[in-house]
Amino acid sequence: MDADEQAIYIDGHPCVVVDRVEMRYRVASSESVERPKERFSSRVLRSAVPKSSLVTVHALNEISLVVERGESVGIIGRNGSGKSTLMKIISGQSKPTSGAVYASSTPIMLGVNAALVQDLSGDQNVILGCLAMGMSRAEADEKFDGIVELSGLEKSIHLPMKSYSSGMASRLRFAIAAAVDPEILLVDEALNTGDAQFADRSKLRMDELRAQAGCVFLVSHSLETISDMCTRVIWLDKGDLIMDGEPNVAIKAYQEFTKQLSKGNNISAEAMLEEAKANLVVTEVRERSSRRVRG
Repeated sequence: MDADEQAIYIDGHPCVVVDRVEMRYRVASSESVERPKERFSSRVLRSAVPKSSLVTVHALNEISLVVERGESVGIIGRNGSGKSTLMKIISGQSKPTSGAVYASSTPIMLGVNAALVQDLSGDQNVILGCLAMGMSRAEADEKFDGIVELSGLEKSIHLPMKSYSSGMASRLRFAIAAAVDPEILLVDEALNTGDAQFADRSKLRMDELRAQAGCVFLVSHSLETISDMCTRVIWLDKGDLIMDGEPNVAIKAYQEFTKQLSKGNNISAEAMLEEAKANLVVTEVRERSSRRVRG
């Protein structure tokens, strides 16, 4: 360890450790590089027979994180910044190109979409969703009333899912996912329903999850939601970790960054990114040691 590094030792075992994770994709692209001396007739002939080439997309550049019990981590950033990619890797839905994720228990990703059937009623989907998450029928019946109350859909729970608005469906998915009492809960863009009462109920439920020695990851474009519900914020941009710290600090910096972009001040915005990355406290996960090393 260098002299100017500060090691932070963690009491007990963290909930989630993301160790030098990267995600790259090889995708087809119709774009090709034109040869300098290629004649026009040759270009026309080639364009008549499209040929795709493979390009590498860096969805997530190397990132390491340590998330402890009781933390609620908000993940912010522009579209395409790697937020959902990181969530899928933590949940186990996607395997990273390199690196690894260690979790104290199986992370539960909000959104049991595969189990919810549009032609079935809300109450039938509650039971189906609970069964899909490993509950017994008796456990599902025991959780039923609490799920309906949290979703706020008492008057609509017996109607078919296809009659629900996107906000109503999101609320039901959250209520089902949160009912399993997960130690690690991941929520991706599910709380932006515009329903103040549901926001209060979901915040209370997330507070309960943290109090039960768990941790929560929340992706949302609603900075107000992130500010209200999170104790820590991670800012990603184009696959890079930009900031990791106090919600008010990270959110204020991100708002200023997007403000500069909206004004067309791309150079100023890029300078802000570079300054934030230069000041970033980098996490290093060391073998056989629960600690973060800052340097």
